[in-house]
Amino acid sequence: MDMTLVVMAAGLGSRYGGVKQIERLGPDGEILMEYAIYDALCAGFDRIVLIIKPQMLQDVRALFGDRIEQRTGVRIDYAFQTPDRFPAARPVLAQRSKPLGTVHAVLCARDVIETPFAVINADDFYGRGAIDAIAAALPELRGAQDAAMVGYRLKNTVSPFGTVTRGVCATEDGLLRKVHETYKIQLCPDGTIRDTSGEGASVLLDPDVLVSMNMWGYHPAMLDVMAQYFDDFVRDLAPGDEKRECLLPVMMDALTAQGRVNTRVLQTDERWFGLTYQDDKPGVIAALRALHADGTYPPALWK
Repeated sequence: MDMTLVVMAAGLGSRYGGVKQIERLGPDGEILMEYAIYDALCAGFDRIVLIIKPQMLQDVRALFGDRIEQRTGVRIDYAFQTPDRFPAARPVLAQRSKPLGTVHAVLCARDVIETPFAVINADDFYGRGAIDAIAAALPELRGAQDAAMVGYRLKNTVSPFGTVTRGVCATEDGLLRKVHETYKIQLCPDGTIRDTSGEGASVLLDPDVLVSMNMWGYHPAMLDVMAQYFDDFVRDLAPGDEKRECLLPVMMDALTAQGRVNTRVLQTDERWFGLTYQDDKPGVIAALRALHADGTYPPALWK
């Protein structure tokens, strides 16, 4: 079955302090998103879409894009996420320096998505098991009413160097019932994990609760639903809210509450790692080297 991997790589990386999407980390200079692409090709994906800022195109192609196409024969399409795309109802949004969010990102690639597709972040390491799980789920999606999500254990997704944002999930009979985008989740010195986003006392979180890491699986018919959701989001922004982002977890929570989508939650015990902060970098490099050393990956991904 034809399947597309959509990689969202247009974020600013403000907490990291640079263009983390093209940071060289692997032993052969691989960047983080190359591992997800490699795992996806092994899992049967046959098309890749990279959503980037226009100014990143030459760097991405030179770093790995052209090499992957030449070595694998798999086509890579590039889509540009810029604030001036689609905000006709609110022209002021076209002047933003910050992206309009992950729903907007996927819509920026709408013209090149023709098959069932998985959506991921560029700056997260998801693990082969997670990629295999979403690949197995995509052929079962029959329309916009069907979706899939890989759910990680919260304890496997936190950074020791600062807070993270995760979509905390509630499930029932293997289906998503609610996803709450939770900001400022902190791994504390005593080993507990807490939501520190409120003004009062922090809230203790279950380390085994399932969370979204923005690995979603969709039928291409979902793109029409996303387009309508984004139009409504832009139209309904209150004055002064123009900096808000339109986010996939928030959209999925709303569609679930409305009974418009059934999302199968695919549990994984894979351990996330990624570049949220500069201090994360040494640990990521060490983890990748270990995966090459134990044979999970070849000495160089594309040689």
